[in-house]
Amino acid sequence: MSKYGFNPELLSILETEDGNRVSRYSLVSATAKLAREISDDACKNKEILIEKPVSLALEKLLDKDYIIEEPDEIKHL
Repeated sequence: MSKYGFNPELLSILETEDGNRVSRYSLVSATAKLAREISDDACKNKEILIEKPVSLALEKLLDKDYIIEEPDEIKHL
C-alpha cells in the first residue's frame, strides 16, 4: 500500500501515457462498467466465473487491455 492507502499497481492505471492522471472516480466507474460487461458476457454464454468480475476487470486494466478515457470536461479538475 502506498502512503495514500492505494495499491501501487492500481496507481499505474491512473497514470496515462501522456503524463496526465485519471481520477479515482474514473477508475471506479470504468472498473464497474467492465466488470458488468464481463458478468453479462459470462451469463449470456452460460459460463461460470471462477474469479469475481471486478478482479477480472482490474486485471484487464492492469494489463492495459482497456484504457480509461476521461471526458474533456473533467480531465483538468
